[in-house]
Amino acid sequence: MKYFFAIWIPVLMFTNLVISQGTITHKVESGETINDIAKKYQVTPYDIYKLNPDAQRKLSPKTVLLIPAKVAVKKVVTPAQITHKVMPKETLFGIEKKYNVSDADLKKANPFLETEGLQIDQVLVIPSKYAAKPKVVLQEKPLYHDVLPKETKFSIAKKYGITIAELEKKNPEIVANLTVGSHLLIKGAPVKTSVLPQKETVKQEVAVVPVKKYATYEVKPKETLYSLSKTFDMSQEELLVLNPELKNGVETGMLLKAPANLTFPKVQENKVYVDLVPKANFSGRKKIALLLPFNVSRVEGDTLNSVVSRLKKDKFLNMTLDFYAGALMAIDSAKTLGLPIDVQIVDSEETKYGSDIATIVKNNNLQTADAVVGPFYQNNAETTARLLAVNNVPVISPLSKDAGNPIANLYQTIPSNDVLKSAMFNYMRSKKGNVIAVVDKKKESVIQYIKQNQTDVRLVPLTEKGGVAAESLKGMLVAGRMNYVVLETANTLMIKATIAAMLSAMPDYQLQLVILEPNATLDTDEINFSNLVKLKLMYPSVIRDNNSPEGVIFENKFRKINLISPSDYAVRGFDVTFDTMMRLMQNKPFEETVNATATEQFENKFEYYKKDNAGYVNKGVYILYYDTDLTEKVAN
Repeated sequence: MKYFFAIWIPVLMFTNLVISQGTITHKVESGETINDIAKKYQVTPYDIYKLNPDAQRKLSPKTVLLIPAKVAVKKVVTPAQITHKVMPKETLFGIEKKYNVSDADLKKANPFLETEGLQIDQVLVIPSKYAAKPKVVLQEKPLYHDVLPKETKFSIAKKYGITIAELEKKNPEIVANLTVGSHLLIKGAPVKTSVLPQKETVKQEVAVVPVKKYATYEVKPKETLYSLSKTFDMSQEELLVLNPELKNGVETGMLLKAPANLTFPKVQENKVYVDLVPKANFSGRKKIALLLPFNVSRVEGDTLNSVVSRLKKDKFLNMTLDFYAGALMAIDSAKTLGLPIDVQIVDSEETKYGSDIATIVKNNNLQTADAVVGPFYQNNAETTARLLAVNNVPVISPLSKDAGNPIANLYQTIPSNDVLKSAMFNYMRSKKGNVIAVVDKKKESVIQYIKQNQTDVRLVPLTEKGGVAAESLKGMLVAGRMNYVVLETANTLMIKATIAAMLSAMPDYQLQLVILEPNATLDTDEINFSNLVKLKLMYPSVIRDNNSPEGVIFENKFRKINLISPSDYAVRGFDVTFDTMMRLMQNKPFEETVNATATEQFENKFEYYKKDNAGYVNKGVYILYYDTDLTEKVAN
């Protein structure tokens, strides 16, 4: 035992002496990495790993590490060993190529690359065997890539771990334009093919056709910077570099530079509104079914309320009867015109939560119908459409505002809220207006909608308390153009502040107030109606007031039959039913008339478009405004 101490005590003393002279200790703090510690002591991570092998596997807080002192570092690093500080945009491939070092050896000398990856300002150790030897350029086997549709320079560079600059350097022909099918060199040098001596031939001059680098693209209605970047398969930044004028906003009709290799999707133009006329050469009769929720069994089974008292309280039943009254007038008009149409009225017996649609379809043989109007609730309309899809019977949903599921034979007659909003923004852009928005912080969905779908619209900054500063709003106005101020808030003070700021700016700017959806606060006594008229309040709407001679005749006839003026539901009952019957009278499939023709009845438009390649939605929207004569008018 004495010999053991005699031998090991001097050894331990010698070891302690070496450590105290050539190293220092460091206690690891939470969140620290080897990189951070190496920077702090001006050593390399490799130096730390040599003294602390366990640190390669896990670095825990409070771990004590041995750090080479600066003096010790100088002794350890030989002239053959060099380091490299990682600069922005550098890649592993580029560094390995610069020092002619293999990927495996570089990562072995810098184990942290496996866990942390390559980061800016990292100090890498270049293995001495590579640094000592003179750099010999080896002929690396070339790697090629054929460009596929929708691929970009960024996606290709990312795939192979190189930068766009490196990709363009090896392939100068793609600096201006990347074309599908291009054979790109990714790594290595191109293979030089030896040319065998050939017999002298007569040279033929070949006409060189100049390559068109860019195509001209005209901005269509409803397009945004985001949608254009997707169409062009470019980032928004790349699109702005190519078309700097987009920084001032996207406007319909702008001519943009676009990659010449792209095939742009065909944009469906707005349909022309026409009055459908029954075809004279029509043969055979058509059958239309109306599925209306009278719920007769429930009314008859209600022992607590009489029919009269139920009518007074049941708003849904009143809405149904109004729609039915309008539909009856449409049926009467079809008879007057002598249209060969048979109409079947069916009680859909539906509620918001369901209906026995399958039984109703079967019992009433609806598979033989040429068109079905109803049911009212979205889920019931979708169920009906699915049941009749195999027979390709059009199902017209008359009142649902839900976006719904795309079903091939389902036709949504009421434009969705997003369609209304888009129509409003498209109208403002068509007038070359400057569009800004005052949006309450509580209206998160509206803010999100504008940021995602209307990226050129600027949001007016609010005060810390969420109010509107007049100077902030005025600072965003543009002289010589109509300034549309979109206001979305239910806060009375916010509305008043916005209106006051706009009125004070009217002597110097053209201004119009806009809302995207109904706002009950504007109808209160606290908001001066005359101010809304001065600012010509404008908004999108599914319906309009028809004050034409035809509209007056319709209203008088309805009042004579029903002893009351027609409600919006009654007018819609007429418009939907009559429009459906007139489309059936065109001697062509219902879907074909929908694709070809937009119509306008008394108070509703029907401009159908396919949704997600299955089913149709109505984009017939009116843009209304308050005129100086205190009436609502349709904006041109």
